Amino acid sequence: MWHRKKLIPLQRQAGLSIVGLILILIALSAVAMLLMKVIPVVVEYRSMRAAIYTARDAGTTAREIKDSFTKQKISGYFTSLGADDLEITQEAGHLEVSFAYQKKIPIVGPVSLLFDFEATTAKTNPFADGPKKPAASVP
Repeated sequence: MWHRKKLIPLQRQAGLSIVGLILILIALSAVAMLLMKVIPVVVEYRSMRAAIYTARDAGTTAREIKDSFTKQKISGYFTSLGADDLEITQEAGHLEVSFAYQKKIPIVGPVSLLFDFEATTAKTNPFADGPKKPAASVP
């Protein structure tokens, strides 16, 4: 006796097609390439920001601060700024160090990223926009 088995219709397979996989890999590659260009710039900025704090604490004159920054520049391998690019000001009886610069990263053809970096050791930000408040006078 022969038994007839019920034929179950094949269900449509769920999953990722080869075209979908290729598109995802292309998108992930583009993001990875962008990150490989951006991360070194951000790391360099953070190194320079730390270097101005160390330089400020290492010197009592503008020349000593610049010399300390130059030494850190050599050992830290950052090239976007030199000691002459630092702005050193006298505030509340001690020296404060700040810098600002732009970094342009080419991506593809005419497309590029532009970063505006700034940092200061002062409590108040000299790069903030807007009018400065005058110091209160005591009668």
